[in-house]
Amino acid sequence: MAPKGTPVTVGERSLTLTNLDKVLYPEAGFTKAQVIDYYARVAPVMLPHLHGRALTFHRFPNGVDQKGFFEKNCPGHRPEWVPVSIGPGTPPPKSCRIEEPAALVWAGNQAAIEIHAPMALADDLMNPRMVVFDFDPGRPATIVECAQVALAVREVLHAVDLEGWCKTSGSKGMQLYVPVNGALTHEHASSFALAVGQLLERQLPDRVLTVMTKERRTGKVFVDWSQNSFHKTTIAVYSLRARPRPTVSTPVSWDEVTDAAEGRAELRFETADVLARVEALGDLFAPTLTTRQTLPAPSR
Repeated sequence: MAPKGTPVTVGERSLTLTNLDKVLYPEAGFTKAQVIDYYARVAPVMLPHLHGRALTFHRFPNGVDQKGFFEKNCPGHRPEWVPVSIGPGTPPPKSCRIEEPAALVWAGNQAAIEIHAPMALADDLMNPRMVVFDFDPGRPATIVECAQVALAVREVLHAVDLEGWCKTSGSKGMQLYVPVNGALTHEHASSFALAVGQLLERQLPDRVLTVMTKERRTGKVFVDWSQNSFHKTTIAVYSLRARPRPTVSTPVSWDEVTDAAEGRAELRFETADVLARVEALGDLFAPTLTTRQTLPAPSR
């Protein structure tokens, strides 16, 4: 018997979509069909940021109000045109690569709500392409405080002739990426992010923390420099998040970060918002793929 489902053609690929009416975001009534539609429509700007990377899926086949699971190894039932590469981790996983729109649609059909990406390309796992600062607010701090810390990090970056680009996490926080796109090690990236975080921790002790100590995090922003470690992945830009509503990790301008820091912008975007932003603004994160910069030499 032929498998039940809806046959579709994406580019030159044919695949069968299943359970399209299933509600994956109960609070929003957002269905699997809408998840797939979002990923199909955002593919032109999302795919360049996934290209060549060994990805981790966070799947929620029963919806975001049920427990999901991380999938580092690409499933054996994947289409033959979804490539696999060794990814970071112990033992090294054989992870999916998403290189074309049909593959992103296929991932959506797997209820891979979240897509997480390493800083390095699969064929050069020891050489991250950029540094990431992950800002995680401890209640009652919010993305407002994250934006304030991001602006403080930007000042430090400018002092050493570096530029960064921000995106929301799609959850509570925010990330700042510093592209290098040249020679870099995970150790150098981590030590640089830690040094910047510790500098701000000294300057802003009531607002910044670089140690993951829950009892000390109330009202502060944890600067998670460890996201630069070899085995870590970070939520990919334009990925959905498994929150009550279909929020997205969304690139934002520095003007928007400033507005958020001053309480004038919430910086919370759902799928329709993101697609409208892409239509109006293009890919605000595109420069991270090509901008070449050099970090200061690590201290000895």
